[in-house]
Amino acid sequence: MTAGRTVPARPSAAIGQYVLKVHSRCDLSCDHCYVYEHADQTWRGRPREMTAETLDVAAARIAEHARAQGLPVVHVVLHGGEPLLLGPVRMRRILSGLRTAIDPSVPLDVRLQTNGVRLDAAFCDLFVEYDVKVGVSLDGDRVANDRHRRFANGASSHDPVRRALALLRSPKYRACYAGILCTVDVANDPEAVYAALLAEEPPRIDLLLPHHTWDHPPPRPGGVPTPYAEWLGRIYRRWVDDGRPVSIRLFEALLPGGTTAGTEAVGLGPADLLVVETDGAWEQADSLKVAYDGAAGTNLNVFDHTVDEAARHPGVAVRQTGLAGLSAICRSCPVVARCGGGLYAHRYRTGAGFDNPSVYCADLRKLISIMDEHPPGPVLASPDTQWMLDDLARGHGGPESIEFLVNSQLAIGRALLAAVREVSTPGPGWDLLVRLDAAAPEAVRTVLTHPFLRPRMTRLLQRSAGPPAPRSPEPDPFAAIAAAIAVRAGIAADVQLPVVGGEVFLPTLGAFRLPFTGIEAVVLTVRSGGFRLLADSEAYDVSLDEPGSWPAGWRPTRRSGLPIHGLIIEDLDPARDCYGQPVRERLAEQPAAALARTVTEAWRLVERDVPHHAQGMSRGMRAIVPLDTSPTAALRSATARDAFGAVAAGPVAVPEALAVLLVHEWQHSKLGAVLDLYDLVEPGSPVRLPVGWRPDPRPAEAVLQGAYAHLAVAEVWHARVVAEGPADPMAATHADRFRDWTGRALDALAASGSLTEAGERFVATMGRGLAELVRG
Repeated sequence: MTAGRTVPARPSAAIGQYVLKVHSRCDLSCDHCYVYEHADQTWRGRPREMTAETLDVAAARIAEHARAQGLPVVHVVLHGGEPLLLGPVRMRRILSGLRTAIDPSVPLDVRLQTNGVRLDAAFCDLFVEYDVKVGVSLDGDRVANDRHRRFANGASSHDPVRRALALLRSPKYRACYAGILCTVDVANDPEAVYAALLAEEPPRIDLLLPHHTWDHPPPRPGGVPTPYAEWLGRIYRRWVDDGRPVSIRLFEALLPGGTTAGTEAVGLGPADLLVVETDGAWEQADSLKVAYDGAAGTNLNVFDHTVDEAARHPGVAVRQTGLAGLSAICRSCPVVARCGGGLYAHRYRTGAGFDNPSVYCADLRKLISIMDEHPPGPVLASPDTQWMLDDLARGHGGPESIEFLVNSQLAIGRALLAAVREVSTPGPGWDLLVRLDAAAPEAVRTVLTHPFLRPRMTRLLQRSAGPPAPRSPEPDPFAAIAAAIAVRAGIAADVQLPVVGGEVFLPTLGAFRLPFTGIEAVVLTVRSGGFRLLADSEAYDVSLDEPGSWPAGWRPTRRSGLPIHGLIIEDLDPARDCYGQPVRERLAEQPAAALARTVTEAWRLVERDVPHHAQGMSRGMRAIVPLDTSPTAALRSATARDAFGAVAAGPVAVPEALAVLLVHEWQHSKLGAVLDLYDLVEPGSPVRLPVGWRPDPRPAEAVLQGAYAHLAVAEVWHARVVAEGPADPMAATHADRFRDWTGRALDALAASGSLTEAGERFVATMGRGLAELVRG
């Protein structure tokens, strides 16, 4: 139920996040637990664990919804109680069932939240096998953690949790480490808590305000009006002064322009989340259990009701309405776009339901003011992110490292958008972009991580720094970006788009060539499954899912036939000409299909020869850009520092050769993203070093780039030697050559005096990876 606000009838929302309560009991007895210790006690009447039948039906419902909605990814969190109480055998059945049902339809991101006390190598091996990210609950040092997180007999949980975290940060299991969840208690020393959490080297920290309502408000010791803001503010200042060494989701969401994707605690984004209880009941977010008995219930279940039916439940629907779903006090607040009214559960008051500000309203406003008074600088290298540099220096980098790079590029893209906003004339495109950022985070992420957003924004900034142009070719630089997001998300919008060179371009979607000239702008209207363009009284309808109905001028971005989800052949984006080499114009159908086949065959070879590199490429590679070069040209592939995730390639008919080029260029792309964040070479170093692959001495950074790329190429050839032996007599020659080039370059870099401390460690770690390859 939803008290205090009437929700209008509306179509069901797309639900992309699911929490599966696979076990409803726990082996700890935490006195602040919202599942067992608060108002809702429905757990007592539910089965201890989810049966295989319930899991299979729930997974089928999720897959059905994902297909119908065209979701780019589905997020599933295994939760409890304590999910590890299932044991490895039953956990394998859960993971296998999810992968079998959902992965064929849409990529599946599986996570697990645990108290950690039962986590061991057997579980970790299973999570590596099924690509599961593990979050662990820890409230800080021993004193802080044992204030609440104890066994039923009062014994401390601190040591077994720390043993679990040590397992997760080991090289073998690091890819499974999702981060730490810490519940705030103002009785604890915030700086001691921060230091203890950093010591565990998590990729992310979630600071969770304890669950309270207006009926049962949080304690405020000593009568301090905003103790939670003061407590969090101390950690925030330290975090900023340390150079933001780890992702802290709450702070990143509350920063101006921050993203609230993945968090319900703040922001105006729709809460696209449903819970499946052990008995198959559909429920709302389980934080609602703090409000009253049965608050999270829907009276629906996976056996009798679809995801769409659950999504239409009033308690779910009201949380899809953004600003309109908040109380009048929140809607009039100047910081509402940042806090979003706080966590929904924290707004509850008997008689008024959830139509109130958060019980932490004063704390959130105060924390935002603290953050505004102490704005962050750039992210700096620090010992606490050394795990990521070490992981990448070994050659390939695990999924968490690649995600770190993707997120860093997303942050750079957001910063560039804001910078362009500062030097451009305000237009409706920016306002729509801000609205979509809250309403459609997945679509925003897809468009803003497209490789050529950054070159486009960089050029606009460079243009603004020069003499004023008589007329800007892009009157509203954000219109096309916002339109592409709105179309992807299916969110109603009318956008005026500029016409450049007779075309309207929608990043990641395609371009429409007008059949006539002399028009400067068109109006795009988002329609179900596509959009309509209105140009000089002529209307053109594009249904993205119905190629046979496309008007003659529509040229979609090509993605069919490619082996990686989200990978495209990019032969339309005007900003793709950033390689110092000519790019090909739009490919005809047959050459495009031939390129897709060659890329697919090359990808199978990459997966066969260097599967760890393939895993990273599948998470970060976004585009193949055809170069307009001769098949016999010396330069057949390229990357651009400003276009992370895109590889440009000339005509390469042999899949074996293209496989090597893809791995080589992906290395350059990764290292470029690392160098955006960390100085590995002393800035301004005049050192030039001889290399084996070129006749002229090269700058130290170029030598590092070449060595990093050649280390991976050596891995490819080494794998082919092992796999094919005498069948490929040149493989051993190539393997020896690239190993020799890499080794000599690393020795020269180490002796050059041109590396920073982080660079010296990076090169030394590369050397160890090369030595392991030689021994292998």
